[in-house]
Amino acid sequence: MRGRQTVRDMILSLAVIGIVVAAVYVFIPHDDSRNAEDSAVRTVDYRVEVTTARRAAPYAVAVPEGLPKTWRATSVSYKASNDGKGGAWHLGMLDPEQQYAAIEQSDAPAKKFVREVTLGATKVKGKQAVGSKKWDRYEGDKYKALVREEPGVTTVVTGTAPYGRLADLAAALVTRKG
Repeated sequence: MRGRQTVRDMILSLAVIGIVVAAVYVFIPHDDSRNAEDSAVRTVDYRVEVTTARRAAPYAVAVPEGLPKTWRATSVSYKASNDGKGGAWHLGMLDPEQQYAAIEQSDAPAKKFVREVTLGATKVKGKQAVGSKKWDRYEGDKYKALVREEPGVTTVVTGTAPYGRLADLAAALVTRKG
């Protein structure tokens, strides 16, 4: 008899605890949408960094102009080098399909720079026409890239976006110095 009461008491206790937990859940406010906002990629304003980079960089810094608002900047940086060679400009973006695309520029040795910013992508056959210029195509496990080497600067447009979107971004680039 005593064993049945213990089991019955335990079940009643669990039922009471369940009712209390349900009441707390229902009556305490909580916002499930906050988690989605916290994990969303934030848009950044890069105007100040562009001005700084254009003053500091020994090359004309490339920045997109005239892209639709569906392109969003998500990261920006300019790192000067200590020896006067190897300063690096970076502007990361999401394209309209939420694919990553970035503009990377440096006066560092091109081969090493391209390997670093494309995460090891290698040059493939064919060129990509962007306006009147031809860009080299690179492909890797993670990123595709369009690369243009000019005297004193290498410009790379890279990311998970398809080549057509990378070409759209490259076509929007306007280069200016300080």
